Amino acid sequence: MSTPQKELNLCGLVAVRSRFERDPASIKRLFFDEATGRKVGAICKALAAARKVYRCVPPAELEKIAGSIHHGGIVAVIDAPKLKAPDARVVANWAAKRTPLVLLDRIGNAHNLGAIARTAAFFGVENIIIPAHPQAALPGEAAFRVSEGGLEQVEVWRAPDLAKLMRELAAAGYDVAGAAARGGKPVALTGPARPVALVLGNEEHGLAADVERACTRLVTIPGSGRVESLNVSVAGAVLIYALLAKR
Repeated sequence: MSTPQKELNLCGLVAVRSRFERDPASIKRLFFDEATGRKVGAICKALAAARKVYRCVPPAELEKIAGSIHHGGIVAVIDAPKLKAPDARVVANWAAKRTPLVLLDRIGNAHNLGAIARTAAFFGVENIIIPAHPQAALPGEAAFRVSEGGLEQVEVWRAPDLAKLMRELAAAGYDVAGAAARGGKPVALTGPARPVALVLGNEEHGLAADVERACTRLVTIPGSGRVESLNVSVAGAVLIYALLAKR
């Protein structure tokens, strides 16, 4: 007997619309308050044609369905994403296309994952790799909400061994740039000679030792020195623009 796939509540109008635009059939059920219901006629029409449940519900019931007060007036029920591991063929394809990559070393806060995904999508970076580690946040309800549709525009991969993948990327020709609060070369707005894989470390501990060793270089954002470092999602935004954005 197969285990039923875990479901996920997608909250917020931007997130729900983004999912509908990308994959309308993936929405299994839809619940919304009266005000938001006036903005989702096309989605309701599609669900009606597919004979799926959609319903206007009181605020208290919507909060109960969402499991949170941060539902933004609408909740779409979808299947939780199944994350694939990048294999040698995927790495070779990325290298051939000079695909920019963002790797997250045990980013534990789902809000940071969502914010980084939003930045990545804004700058056209389409692939984020997280490790198969218990500390690593997964693309769940909070991450989808914070990403404001960004997680619909990127593919999230899950690597069994992040450091090993980084070595494979370096061997394939990638500049594997690890973000360091101090000690790295100052980041500059330069066009890379090689495709870049940006690695961001854990919120408290930074890059793990084996991950840092697998980098081909370390980069640091120069600041005033008045505070020690930036939040990882903010640092990620600066570095994604500096190293990965197409200009």
